[in-house]
Amino acid sequence: MRPDSSPQSPDPDRPRRSALRPHALALLLALAVPATVALADDAASEREAVIGVVSDAYVDGIHNYRDPAAIRRGFHPDFEMLVLRDDKLEKLPLEKWIAAIEARNAKEAPPAAGSPRTTTAAFPLVEITGTAAICKVELSRDGKLVFTDYLALYRFTDGWKIVGKSFYRHP
Repeated sequence: MRPDSSPQSPDPDRPRRSALRPHALALLLALAVPATVALADDAASEREAVIGVVSDAYVDGIHNYRDPAAIRRGFHPDFEMLVLRDDKLEKLPLEKWIAAIEARNAKEAPPAAGSPRTTTAAFPLVEITGTAAICKVELSRDGKLVFTDYLALYRFTDGWKIVGKSFYRHP
């Protein structure tokens, strides 16, 4: 004890401990846990929304049912697919891709909605930051991995839209 201090007076060099400190900590924890759960729920909800758009517009819209209306709902009009051919990069805009699908549909009727899916998808990676997302999609037919796609998405006021694609075709 310093010579100028008495047992009744607090030491001015020693921080005071508040009796409320344990209560404040409990209050912070009580507020933080629901906020963390809400953030986790939001993240899961956003992930499901991204997978939903990719499943409906891309996997089913393009690969399973060749449905231009479903494709347009989930793809942004300025979408471009990047294609690497002979060490050169080509861009395929959405409307050209849809035109090719419609030409195929004119020659051979597309599968009816609800018919068995011939292409299945796995989503090993969905990464979301704010209004941007990337989705890795592994497409298989008859149990064989055919494509690994990397889809870029943005969240617009009307929801998530696929804005770009790069891919690898498995041998």
